[in-house]
Amino acid sequence: MIRFSVADEIFDRPSFWVKEGKIELIDQRRLPLEVEIISAGTLEEQIHCIKTLGIRGAPAIGSFAAFSLSLALDRGEDLEKTYNALLNSRPTAVDLRNCLDEVKLAFMDGGKDQASKTAFNIYGRIMEACRMIGENGAQIIPDSAKILTHCNAGALATMDWGTALSPIRVKKRDGGNPFVWVSETRPLLQGARLTAWELLQEGIDHRIIVDSASGYLMRKGEVDLVITGADRVCANGDLANKIGTYEKAVIAHDLGIPFYVAFPKTTIDLKCPDGDQIPIEERDPSEIEELRDSRISPHGSTAFNPAFDVTPAELVTSYITEDGVFSRTEFLKMYIKKAPL
Repeated sequence: MIRFSVADEIFDRPSFWVKEGKIELIDQRRLPLEVEIISAGTLEEQIHCIKTLGIRGAPAIGSFAAFSLSLALDRGEDLEKTYNALLNSRPTAVDLRNCLDEVKLAFMDGGKDQASKTAFNIYGRIMEACRMIGENGAQIIPDSAKILTHCNAGALATMDWGTALSPIRVKKRDGGNPFVWVSETRPLLQGARLTAWELLQEGIDHRIIVDSASGYLMRKGEVDLVITGADRVCANGDLANKIGTYEKAVIAHDLGIPFYVAFPKTTIDLKCPDGDQIPIEERDPSEIEELRDSRISPHGSTAFNPAFDVTPAELVTSYITEDGVFSRTEFLKMYIKKAPL
């Protein structure tokens, strides 16, 4: 759970939850300076939350969409229309499709009650998977390790525990003393705004750095290992994650620094053969041209804003899932012939 306060009231909650037919969530667009719980009661409001990053992180998007679909079906809305609207809300994270498919099949098999049960099952299953990612991943973290991470792959992105942050949280709670270098993650600053906020709640020592400082720190020996999350992992082990992940993997590989990627099985896309086939979301150029609604680039200059990049499997030291920590060969043997759900 995430501990936070709103109007002097202390909460221990996941990043979102269902209440009275609506989805309530911590609005990630306002963090860290303002903690606000908002309610998304209609399909349009829920899709808007996904598109504008009120809710974000591949596992959280998948589970949030699963609830959105089941609640819409409970209201009697059309299955295919609702499914397609949610599926098209963001293109890169495959958890969205995997979780929607599961709820869709449940509805076709057992109606709206089965769809609702399935959405709640997905929610609990992902949280438990992330807890196990923490238990498994903590074993590869030295007690006083200096860890570099990128973007936000904590409880905000997964409802509870996180993926990349989960092993760090477990290590801290087990008596270790991990230190985290938090890359800012331009242009929307998920690292500086969200990861740092989560680490602060957990009492985990950290410092925020500009994205381009990671190579400098790795070269100086100030990074023992890198852990990131993933938004899609292909059948050959290639992965998509927040833009800037690839260059960190390249530098880590060149310097012999372990590069780990952590994710639940809902993030595996066996239908995608390799990273070249992953659709990369291109977001509004204004996210680069402006900062908090203030223009920071010249009028007349244009911007290009890909949200993700692809890291080839050969740059990954190990994959951390709820089932264990695997080399590429072990990962492919474990999952290549199995369904991801």
